Amino acid sequence: MTSETLAKTPLHALHLELGARMVPFAGYDMPVQYPLGVMKEHQHTREAAGLFDVSHMGQIILRGPNAAKALESLVPVDIIDLPVGMQRYAMFTDDQGCILDDLMVANLGNDTLFLVVNAACKHQDLMHLQLQIASQCQIEPCFDRALLALQGPKAVDVLARLAPEVAKMTFMQFAPVRLLGVDCFVSRSGYTGEDGFEISVPADHAEALARSLLAEPEVEAIGLGARDSLRLEAGLCLYGHDMSTSTTPIEASLLWAISKARRADGARAGGFPGAERIFAQQRDGVASKRVGLLPQERVPVREGAEIVDADGNVIGSVCSGGFGPTLGGPVAMGYVQSAFVAVDTPVWAMVRGKRVAMKVAKTPFVPQRYYRG
Repeated sequence: MTSETLAKTPLHALHLELGARMVPFAGYDMPVQYPLGVMKEHQHTREAAGLFDVSHMGQIILRGPNAAKALESLVPVDIIDLPVGMQRYAMFTDDQGCILDDLMVANLGNDTLFLVVNAACKHQDLMHLQLQIASQCQIEPCFDRALLALQGPKAVDVLARLAPEVAKMTFMQFAPVRLLGVDCFVSRSGYTGEDGFEISVPADHAEALARSLLAEPEVEAIGLGARDSLRLEAGLCLYGHDMSTSTTPIEASLLWAISKARRADGARAGGFPGAERIFAQQRDGVASKRVGLLPQERVPVREGAEIVDADGNVIGSVCSGGFGPTLGGPVAMGYVQSAFVAVDTPVWAMVRGKRVAMKVAKTPFVPQRYYRG
């Protein structure tokens, strides 16, 4: 796609003004980095506050007395008992128990749910919802809203200057908040492993809000490059890389995301697509699983690299990899055969025909610092 045919977020002109290097991403022209550079952008987010444009993500509202029950029929997550003002991580599964997309679901109260889905999947997610549950609730795409992420230990100080009440929010809380006189939705969550907020704002007010936040001394604009290295250090999955329609939540090491109420022995067991296969895998195990990987040499190991055992047998492949600036070395995640998933198991990646020693490692690689109160 040429830059003319790529979609643009409401902050596109601001990115150009800030000197961003733009790249195609999920059909959008997006900033991969600013003049500060990926390494410094990454470190700044860990130390102060970074502002990310994530307006390419899809925002969808579900309304109606049956909305929670309807959505729960598509995800292995407890939506019915999701408290008002809280958000939860969820996954759409298919009939094979594989992952169609991952998403965030918030309960706004008044029989209203707010969903944030991945950019590359948003149109098919909307079709999936319309096909499966349109008879049970109203489905309203809000693709004309922008989404900003303010991430890092100083994020709360910055946002509290505009709305003091956000300082009282804890991790995964979600609230309507007025910012610069505009009605927004704010969640205390993010994709960096740091404390921070995601802010849904009407598109025509996004630039004013972004400029206001960037004017604060703690805040720098951060691109997709640092967003990726931050989420990788935090051990967070990227849809289409670390999970897809060929992986189940069990294979992707996402059992924690299947609510207890929806598990085989739960109060509302199953009732979502592929439940029986997922329960069988939980009971019997799987052939391969996603693990953290720490290369033992200062060689970046990239997505797609084969993983081999001591005898050179292929036992898996890398799904995400790069350099971890906070860790000070390369980090990766990959799928390996179940015999190799134990922490500290030695494995090797094939990089340009050479073996690079790695160890299976616990994730997150860098401690998560969400604010839990």
